[in-house]
Formats: sequence, C-alpha cells, structure tokens
Amino acid sequence: MFALTNKPDMGARFYSALIQLASDHERGVDGMKVIQLMAGVLVENYFVFEDADKAMQASFMKLADLLNCDPSSGAMAPYVLPPAHILDHETERGRMAARLFFEDWMDCHHAFNDLLHMLYQHILIGWEDMGLSREESFRLLIECTKKAMAFEISAQELCDVVLDCLVQQQGWTLGDCISALSGVAGRRLAISVNSSDFTYFYGPDLPDNLDQIAHVMTQEAVRHGISAGTNWRFGLPANDMPVNAPVSLIREMEPRCLRFFRAIQLTHPFDQAVSCAKAAGRMIAVASGGELPDIEPAIAKPLAMSALTETYKHVCLDFDMVSY
Repeated sequence: MFALTNKPDMGARFYSALIQLASDHERGVDGMKVIQLMAGVLVENYFVFEDADKAMQASFMKLADLLNCDPSSGAMAPYVLPPAHILDHETERGRMAARLFFEDWMDCHHAFNDLLHMLYQHILIGWEDMGLSREESFRLLIECTKKAMAFEISAQELCDVVLDCLVQQQGWTLGDCISALSGVAGRRLAISVNSSDFTYFYGPDLPDNLDQIAHVMTQEAVRHGISAGTNWRFGLPANDMPVNAPVSLIREMEPRCLRFFRAIQLTHPFDQAVSCAKAAGRMIAVASGGELPDIEPAIAKPLAMSALTETYKHVCLDFDMVSY
C-alpha cells in the first residue's frame, strides 16, 4: 500500500467537488443533490470489490458505527426521494466524480473506502448542526444508494439475460434484444402513469414522461461509448401511422424482467421502466460499439426509440394491453 496521498487534502477536495456539482447560482446548494452524489460515489466504490452487495451492507454497518446511530425507520412517503430518472442522473454524476478521484488516489481501495466513510461521517454530523438529524440524512443516503445499486445491477443482469438466454438459446438478434428491452421500458412506464402515486408526484404530462425515460436510455448508451448525436428519432413513424409495438418480443421479455425485479424488490413500475431503459441503452452500446458494430448506431438508436415510443403509445391508447 502506498502512503503518498494527502488524505486530509483529498477529503477536502472531494467534498468541495460534491458541493460544486450540487450548487446553483440562484438557489445555492441542493442538499438532496449532495446526498444523491454521495450515493453515486458509494455505488462506484462498491463495484471495486468482488461482491458489491456485501460491500454495500458492510458499508452501511460501518457508517452506523461511525455515526453512532441507526437510520430512521418506518415507511417513506413516495415523494421523499426524487423521481427515479433524476436519481439515476445524479447518482451517475456521483459515480463519474468517484472515477475521477480514483485516478488521483495512490493508496489501496480499502483506504479510499475508509476515507469516504470518515468524510461522510463528518458531513452528516455537520448537517445535524444545521437542523437535519443524522438518522434522517443517513436513511436518505441509504435509500438513494440502494436504488442506484438496483438500477446498475438491473442493467447488468437484464443484458446478461437477453444475451445468455434469448440470443444463445432462442436465436434472437441483437436488434430483437434492443427492441424487447426498450418495449418493456415503454410498457412499464405506461403502467406507472396510471398509478395514483405517479400522478400525484410525477404529473400527468404523458410526452414529458416518455422523454424522461428516453433520456435515461440515451444517456446510458452515450456513457458506454455511443456518440450522442441527434439521430435518435430519425425514421420514426409519423403520427398518422398505426401504432406498431413489438408485442411478441415484450411478451417474451417482460416476465423475465419482472422475476428479476421481484428478486431485488424493485416494485414500482416507474423504477422498473428506468431499469429497463438503462439496460436498453447498454444493449445499444453492445450492438453498436467498436469499429465493426453488429448494428450501425444510426439504425440501433431509432430502433430502440421506436420500440419505446410505440409501446408507450400502444398501452396508453389501448389499456387492455396492461393485462395481455
């Protein structure tokens, strides 16, 4: 293990970077953004270890010891945490910040892990002096971290499912996989729009809801090497064309997704839509990455966007598809 890193200076730099990422010139520092960024840093740190889930549980126990408290208990109202697409965006920013600091860190990963926990201890205790109890802020950090972990693990596992089971065993093409995952994301989104807590918190604007999930998918693809561009909607059907959702692919894919979501206790359809959208974005990168892609990005992008959009319209226009 190296002993060349100035740990107090690194901790101060790291905290300053989080504050800058969560600051707005007009509204100042957004505390909820800071918590989400902190959660993203933790998630990135957990995946350094062989078993990320065990690392997460050990991390929570260590923080509880350092804070000398347990997180607040009881059910949380659905509006306490940010919407899933925002939480995914902010925690991914935190993960990016963590990767940048990993490059400057010259000790082992365990030492960086210790630094994080000491830093978070001071942050949460400092917030208590400003009126936010450490039990409540600790609970928010845990919930954001667990959900960000669920999104990342879902993206990994769902891509593995389609590649191992559907491509190798049933002969699906990568285009089928992209359409299926995107279609399931659109269907779970449409179902979530019809839930009472969704309308209460997220609002009834159907086009905006679709754009939020599409943004999750496109950003995940871009993070994994696909050029951003403006050709995601190129060649989509006109508004006067009949809705054409990939229903048969969705029927094959969705039960597999739901079994996995039950296993990790990701129960809300909007959270499930975000997870499937991330998996679809990652599958686009698998199919369209490299110098000799299996599917050109200019084809894969509209393919995914079409499946997402057409399925969302299909379910919204014909709600019988909810229980096909």
